[in-house]
Amino acid sequence: MRVILLILSFVGILFSQEGARFVQTPYQAPFRAVVEFYFDEPEKIRPALEWVSNIIHVLSREPYEFIPGEDIDIVVIIHGTEIATLVKKNREKYRDIWDRIEGMEMYGVKFKVCSMAAELLYGYKKEDFPAFVELVPSAITELLHWQQKGYALLIPRVYERKRTIEEIR
Repeated sequence: MRVILLILSFVGILFSQEGARFVQTPYQAPFRAVVEFYFDEPEKIRPALEWVSNIIHVLSREPYEFIPGEDIDIVVIIHGTEIATLVKKNREKYRDIWDRIEGMEMYGVKFKVCSMAAELLYGYKKEDFPAFVELVPSAITELLHWQQKGYALLIPRVYERKRTIEEIR
């Protein structure tokens, strides 16, 4: 009986706190991620790029102060409809995406496009892409390659919110 009372007291103490507590996870360098972009709509690349930015933002500031390109290594593999956002003829249409990617490139993020998808599905050639894009033989093979090298796989889930944040809250 005393054991049960002790357990109930302990559980009561755990749940009596006034809200959540912040935990500073001890992330360690090197921090390596391979990120898969494969979207049904080209514009979904915008929120997916936020996922990549989030990694850099958190890890390059206190208390971590990782150095992007050295302590943080991110490879983005692109093989869905978002390929169209990265061809030269669409630069002005997707100017904000180009600016964002060019900024991330300065932090060492690599952007690799599946040449199989680009050529066979969309009819693009290597000349259609800017210098910040690297064409790779196959997105699937590339994803496996980076995972075998110890990179964690991140697949951003991009959804369409049907209600405002205020309505959800």
